[in-house]
Amino acid sequence: KVLEVLCQLFPQADIFTLIHNPGSVSPTIERHRIITSFLNKFPFKTKGYRYYLPLFPTAIELFNLKDYDLILSTSHCVAKGVRTPPHALHISYIHTPMRYVWDMYDDYFGADLISWPQSWIIPPIANYLRIWDVTSSNRVDYFVANSRHVARRIWKYYRRTAEVIHPPVETSHFPLSTAPRHYFLIVSALVPYKRVDLAIEAVKGMNEKLVIVGDGPEKKRLEKLAGTNVEFLGYQEPEQLVQLYGEAKALLFPGEEDFGIVPVEAQSCGTPVIAYGRGGALETVIGYDGHNAPKCTGIFFQEQNPDALRKAIQQFHQLEWDHSFIHKHAQQFSMQYFREKIARFIEQKWKAMQENHI
Repeated sequence: KVLEVLCQLFPQADIFTLIHNPGSVSPTIERHRIITSFLNKFPFKTKGYRYYLPLFPTAIELFNLKDYDLILSTSHCVAKGVRTPPHALHISYIHTPMRYVWDMYDDYFGADLISWPQSWIIPPIANYLRIWDVTSSNRVDYFVANSRHVARRIWKYYRRTAEVIHPPVETSHFPLSTAPRHYFLIVSALVPYKRVDLAIEAVKGMNEKLVIVGDGPEKKRLEKLAGTNVEFLGYQEPEQLVQLYGEAKALLFPGEEDFGIVPVEAQSCGTPVIAYGRGGALETVIGYDGHNAPKCTGIFFQEQNPDALRKAIQQFHQLEWDHSFIHKHAQQFSMQYFREKIARFIEQKWKAMQENHI
């Protein structure tokens, strides 16, 4: 979605990317001239690209950008490390520093998650990637972070400040719902760090229905863990998702995210959010503090365990919710708001560079 907006702002721009699978992105992106790296010729690039991670820095550095004056990178891994000419302005929108070599290294490569041979191979590769990640951060003129949570990590790892511009959410696709609300909802990839298991454990023994939308490698384990009051729907098309948000009592958000688009979509439908009180949710949800009941959009629980979430669900029923207020709150994260802020930021930095050159 970020790239789509940049494509709209710069309709003649070229796009450089490590790998491109034609038809996998929107027509807004596809209509641009797309230049790929040597990795695009490798086998199994569609599903096995992660195995080429050690080659990502070399691939991004081989791009020749000498003919460009303005370079915008949108990066969650190596895009910010592209080599840029001295005269060019490089602005990098960071979704996260490489989480699998920094703060979530143990979640991806903990001792109980990898084999004995991998325990010898992965640590030196991760160390190389950390060194390259920090060094290449010096090639960026200005950083933009998708949340204050990410901006803190940019400072922690790169010692660079970042402007915070929250990513665009298509809130216009998620109108305020006036439908009756029957269940609690999770919309998530079924992977370990999303902590869907925590929500399943929390509703055990409660007279509450939990609906889970999404798919992933954790699905079978989670189905075995679930009781009869949990329903798995798998992937849902956007039209069905709007209805599911609109008929939910509240969205459960038990994981920690860099930003989290799902809570904003839910709130745009007027649906409150019960979230773990860390990460991007703190920036998108107005939590109940004991005094602002009509003017809050959710509840935070502070310990990432089933009991804490269960108590938050019980507290949820004791409050009255202003669904119209929740909907209005979500509109500050709209696509139009993002477009205006990012365009203004780029224009300001471009003008400043031109003035300094003169």
